[in-house]
Amino acid sequence: MDSSNQDKSSGSCGCIKSIPWKIKAKVVEFTEKTKKIGQDDPRRIAHSAKVGLALTLVSFFYYFRPLYDGFGQAGMWAILTVVVVFEYTVGGTLSKCLNRGFATLLAGALGIGAEYLATLCGEKGEPVLLGILVFILATTSTFMRFFPSIKRRYDYGVLIFILTFSLVAVSGFRVNQIIQLAHQRLSTILIGAATCIVISIFICPVWAGQDLHNLASANIEKLASFLQGFGDEGSVVASKDVKSFLQGYKTVLDAKATEESLANFACWEPCHGRFKFHHPWKQYLKIGVLVRECACHIEALSGYINSKPQVPSEFFIKIHQLCVKISLESGKSLNDLAAAIKNMVHPCATETHIKNSIAAANELKSILESSSSLAKPDLQEIMPALVVASILIDIIKCIEKISESIHELSGKAHFKNNANSTITPEKQQQKQLLHRGIVKPINDANCDHVAIEIHGTCEDNSSKK
Repeated sequence: MDSSNQDKSSGSCGCIKSIPWKIKAKVVEFTEKTKKIGQDDPRRIAHSAKVGLALTLVSFFYYFRPLYDGFGQAGMWAILTVVVVFEYTVGGTLSKCLNRGFATLLAGALGIGAEYLATLCGEKGEPVLLGILVFILATTSTFMRFFPSIKRRYDYGVLIFILTFSLVAVSGFRVNQIIQLAHQRLSTILIGAATCIVISIFICPVWAGQDLHNLASANIEKLASFLQGFGDEGSVVASKDVKSFLQGYKTVLDAKATEESLANFACWEPCHGRFKFHHPWKQYLKIGVLVRECACHIEALSGYINSKPQVPSEFFIKIHQLCVKISLESGKSLNDLAAAIKNMVHPCATETHIKNSIAAANELKSILESSSSLAKPDLQEIMPALVVASILIDIIKCIEKISESIHELSGKAHFKNNANSTITPEKQQQKQLLHRGIVKPINDANCDHVAIEIHGTCEDNSSKK
């Protein structure tokens, strides 16, 4: 008994002594996570400071007596407004501020009108009419939130409309100075929203449009990295070590929600940087759909790579170089498309790479068609290789669609011509010399024919006759 008690006491003492070390480990872990979050995107630190600055400024409605006397307890609405509308991006902040401002103004006006109309019904009929009006407007507004177009852009505004109308209509039944109350709330809400807008735009702004633009380019680059790494592996169909370039494309499959959110916020943003008014933000969503479709094919391709198929050597040699060429050319075309979006220039070399990949795909198709006459056991052995080749052909089709969509974006957004594709005056002069010739008749008394001698300048500075 004594020994068991001593063991328990020593164990409890050990647990107590280990508590400081556990606390220290948790603090170190939390510090490392905080540091990583800040290093991943330093704009998050600036955003946190901007929210703190906005709350400090609107808090002066309580700190300074003149402001408090002018707005009273309604000054708290400015603080609440900053808390709920200040978003990470400029578009998100503008969306919530404008929704809240217009919804508060409209709901406040309707609430005052409903209160005035209810007073005409007498003391007994006033609460009944107010209840009916609140029910009708709340029901109608809530049902409107199910419309996709309204839910996507004005859901927050409809919610604030319901809240404000209900507060004004209900509180007006017990408060005599309803107009003054509505004026104070509307003023403080507008002041809080204006503070958020000014700070969000002019202090370290985070533009949703810029983030959407960069995301579209980065997603295409991830697919290009996979395909180029896939082709550089040397053994495309029977590759074993593919983990180094299989991870990037997986984030593309989950980018739909982020793209839709950024596109929605970008529509609210004013002209900034290289993005003018009426920039075709919806076109980025179309590109995103096609990029995810290509990522799905790549996911299927990676699944067959990891299955380690046993391919007959003769058949593998036939399709190996073609698969490598298709993969590399497809990766190059995607890289060019990503660079075109990133730099906002017209794609220049994409068509060349697509044509090269299509030519290799046509040759690969002929080999696959000839393999259909193989015996059943041989066909089962080469089936994984056939599937990989078929997926590569489908990837080419997806890249063609992506290229068409990016060319459409290039036209709508008025992308500039690629600097590398512009013709300098020297090149233009050389081009003219290539097609310029000197026609010189040769008269010969002994010959009844007329010879024409043409001297032209070629790329190798030689003359042809």
